[in-house]
Amino acid sequence: MDIKIYYEDTDCGGVVYYANYLKYFERARTEYLAAHGLSVAELQTRGTMFLVTHAEVFYRSSARCGEILHIDTMVSTSKKTALLFSHTIREQQSQRLVVEGSATLVTVDSKGKVRRVPASILEALPMTRSTTSEPKASAQGLCPRPLPKASAQGLCLRPLDVKSVASSLGLAQE
Repeated sequence: MDIKIYYEDTDCGGVVYYANYLKYFERARTEYLAAHGLSVAELQTRGTMFLVTHAEVFYRSSARCGEILHIDTMVSTSKKTALLFSHTIREQQSQRLVVEGSATLVTVDSKGKVRRVPASILEALPMTRSTTSEPKASAQGLCPRPLPKASAQGLCLRPLDVKSVASSLGLAQE
């Protein structure tokens, strides 16, 4: 799926506002499901909805106004009640890696009660791997899949050390 970056997508520094990537992930998931014959609206009318229970975003480089981003989406794991979607966003022309991320979605009924992922959904979606337990942590962190070589510094789910970040930016710590 491609997304053109408009002025409205950017912050005062001229780069895509960080939270917008979560919106792009949502659009990409909806399009991914549609490409596999699953309409989110139709699923909802039949009593199956998705709720995001966890999301991760790893910022690799900045995207700017006028660029076209390509989003690759896949379902990397499934559990009894949840799907893990993985997303990679690249600048279309240069193929520069912009963002990687994932989102865990549980299936719920119309009353919000967690339910099993319907077999029809599992059958429609290609999985890179399937498991009935939690994904195993990768060697670089707690990502459900290994980080690319370019990011093997272990940026995945590392605890943020506010003091060292503030110090490296020359900011006073309160």
